[in-house]
Amino acid sequence: MNEQSQRPIPPTAHGHQLVVEALQKRPNALRTLHSPGSAENELAELVARAAQYLDSVQSELVDRCTWAAADLTRVAAGTAAANPLGILQSSGSQIDILAARRADAITHLKSALAAYQRATNPHAQRAVSVTPSPSRTSRQTR
Repeated sequence: MNEQSQRPIPPTAHGHQLVVEALQKRPNALRTLHSPGSAENELAELVARAAQYLDSVQSELVDRCTWAAADLTRVAAGTAAANPLGILQSSGSQIDILAARRADAITHLKSALAAYQRATNPHAQRAVSVTPSPSRTSRQTR
């Protein structure tokens, strides 16, 4: 094994972890498995980019939650005054948005993984199941 494959996966690398669990390969390793310009290579790129995006959103969500927890801890300890306009008003909205982006990124990565698995091994059972998620937008009525 090379040095990169021996490094532990950080806890914020959720996308990376999903790829490793599904394919037993790291996302960047997928880029070298197929001929450039092939459909399989394009799908490998999509999987790698989707994993990287999920890792980025996950990291941002963890940071925002950590900051909010630190603020609450200081208020609870009496070392900081609570914001009279709402201690979590700003952080809470940002956390909610990031959590929704994370859920969407997970769904997108799982779909990309399923497509990659079908394209690279059509007879194998998919390791990642993708359940359709309900639409977040309401249907327009006439």
